[in-house]
Amino acid sequence: MRNGNLVSLKGISKIYNTGKVKVTALDEINLDFGRGEFIAIIGPSGSGKSTLMNIIGCLDTPSGGAYLLDGHSVAEMGIHQLAGIRNKKIGFIFQNFNLLPYATAYENVELPMIFAGLPGNHRKEKIMSNLAMVGLSDRADHKPTELSGGEMQRVAIARALANDPEVILADEPTGNLDSRSGDEIIRVFENLNEQGRSIITITHDMSIAKRCHRIIKIRDGIIESDTRNGNGVN
Repeated sequence: MRNGNLVSLKGISKIYNTGKVKVTALDEINLDFGRGEFIAIIGPSGSGKSTLMNIIGCLDTPSGGAYLLDGHSVAEMGIHQLAGIRNKKIGFIFQNFNLLPYATAYENVELPMIFAGLPGNHRKEKIMSNLAMVGLSDRADHKPTELSGGEMQRVAIARALANDPEVILADEPTGNLDSRSGDEIIRVFENLNEQGRSIITITHDMSIAKRCHRIIKIRDGIIESDTRNGNGVN
């Protein structure tokens, strides 16, 4: 395992120009995330947490500041470099699952591997291993319409792990699930984190945030609080 922080944000700002008005979504954010952390980012609507997640995930670029991901400076990267970083170093999990509706669970997990150029003879074992990791070995041939919400999100987790990313970013991963299914997803995250996976999740659910090892609260584009506890936050 490499030393140093996995994510380092120094003076990160994001300003949107909307005609005559400039909106500051992030204002001089300074954050470091170590390897193997399980982090919740919380805050009210419009606080800047989604903008922060998009920058960490290389889906957007900052207006100012420095961002290092796994030791690589990404703030100045072009669109093709950012696409490569997203495919190989970041696993995404979304509230709406974002699965291909006409593809099987197997094919959905396979897609990032195809984009990454992983040879076909290596893909099958990895795909089935990932589906087994989330308890879906027997659902590989099922399409999203044949799966429950919790199962679809577990397929999304298996897909996020396809290329062994350095960090998993989850945006409201339980937002469309009932409490039982949501609990199952968080338990999958906890198991992955115990295996050393780095996980950052946006959530409005404090019962979920308290199961993370660190809670970062953002409001009006600034960090309002940053609470750590190695065994979770009580």
